[in-house]
Amino acid sequence: MDLRPFTNESIIPDGGAYIAARLREEMFRSGFRGRFERSMADYIIEGTVQGGRLDVVSQGKENYALEYRMTISVDIRVVEVARGRLLWKEDGLTDSASYYSGPDFQYTQSNYRVAFEEISLRLARRISQTLGEIL
Repeated sequence: MDLRPFTNESIIPDGGAYIAARLREEMFRSGFRGRFERSMADYIIEGTVQGGRLDVVSQGKENYALEYRMTISVDIRVVEVARGRLLWKEDGLTDSASYYSGPDFQYTQSNYRVAFEEISLRLARRISQTLGEIL
């Protein structure tokens, strides 16, 4: 199976690589016993992490944001190499998570990263489950 880091068009610098790595872990966890290599691959899994969105959920005094909602969208495509057949394509597979912000930059960035990791894990699980059904 050829599963490269996803193309990253998101606001998260390592978004594509991180989500692809979570997908590999989820596939192994759910019973995949193959190898991820490019040569002799039966299937190609390609993904694009689309631009994430941050929305303010709540505000404090002077319109300072207290909570954000992060939304990440992934486009996924699975191709069977031998037949050149498209097995699955879905654009806009989306998930969201909220996180708190504050005046401390490290606190806010830590929460931001945790929200991204939660979204990545949920997206990887959904993709892995679908792959388990179609492969």
